[in-house]
Amino acid sequence: MGKPTAGMPQGGSFLLYEGKGGDDFWLKAETLLYTALIGYIHYEAPEEEQNFSTLIEFLNAMETREDDEDFQNPVDLMFEDLEKRKPNHFAVRQYKKYKLAAGKTAKSILISCGARLAPFDIQELRELTAYDELELDTLGDRKTALFFIMSDTDDTFNFLISMAYTQLFNLLCEKADDVYDGRLPVHVRCLIDEAANIGQIPRLEKLVATIRSREISCCLVLQAQSQLKALYKDNCDTIIGNMDARIFLGGSEPTTLKELSAALGKETIDMYNTSVTKGTQESHGQNFQKLGKELASVDELAVLDGSKCILQLRGVRPFLSDKYDITKHPNYKYLSDFDKKNAFNIERFLDTKLKPKPGERFEAFDITLPDGEAAPA
Repeated sequence: MGKPTAGMPQGGSFLLYEGKGGDDFWLKAETLLYTALIGYIHYEAPEEEQNFSTLIEFLNAMETREDDEDFQNPVDLMFEDLEKRKPNHFAVRQYKKYKLAAGKTAKSILISCGARLAPFDIQELRELTAYDELELDTLGDRKTALFFIMSDTDDTFNFLISMAYTQLFNLLCEKADDVYDGRLPVHVRCLIDEAANIGQIPRLEKLVATIRSREISCCLVLQAQSQLKALYKDNCDTIIGNMDARIFLGGSEPTTLKELSAALGKETIDMYNTSVTKGTQESHGQNFQKLGKELASVDELAVLDGSKCILQLRGVRPFLSDKYDITKHPNYKYLSDFDKKNAFNIERFLDTKLKPKPGERFEAFDITLPDGEAAPA
């Protein structure tokens, strides 16, 4: 996982949330403390300590005493020392603003921070975020396949995927602008399945409008359009409007069907009426009308054939199409659906050992074991 640095985008789906009413103060207070601590870690801590574990240790060491406003915890002393050396340091200025809070308020802020960062105190998650092994900024340099696999029943750690996408978009846009004159040499396509279940990607409504020019595309896969509206609220229409293609594979969610029916438009139909009036004299009448009818009504879309789909492309009228039969693909024989022997065993490739990169400096130790003592496994 990437490291939390002062340059890391704020507003992650887990770290921050939309404040309402009284929550707004605590949200801003937490953000102020996060900014100060992450700023210290980024500018002052060695590279191997620039991770969430260090941030958690800082919070754990920040004891406050309501009856003693002059009490200084270890983190206070660290910032005091930093202020003596660098009075205008970014982290120092942020921390001094946080210290304006009284003892009871500061304690509440720390409790809120501890509760929000609780998942990062799990040992497995500490190891996962200990150092950067993803190298997200290199995805546009060469052809690469990167998979984020999450549980479909437990969403406890889904926020990590949202944070990874946030870093991915920002790092690749910076790389494209600073190194490749605005366009990555290899197109990066993000296929975000279960997009409604990974949490909110901050500023997605702006990103989808700007990443295209950098050779980055984003495909959101949803069960229903209402999921996107529930997650991004007023920005939902902006996100949809910046998508060049939309494909409907079927469903029965009313909001999705209604909006799709309206987007498909209407067709012109001829209406022919005849009438017969019987009385003392029989009369006949004919009436011709041209009317507009939905190209596909809500009830028709709800019972769309499972082998069909509706595709909408920018600048092209929507059209009904057959779904591709994957069993006819020339590479289908390599899938586990064709032969269970083709199943990918990820456990064989998992390795938590830190691998040095070319040109990276590290210390090597030569250890001689006593005779008869075996080396640890």
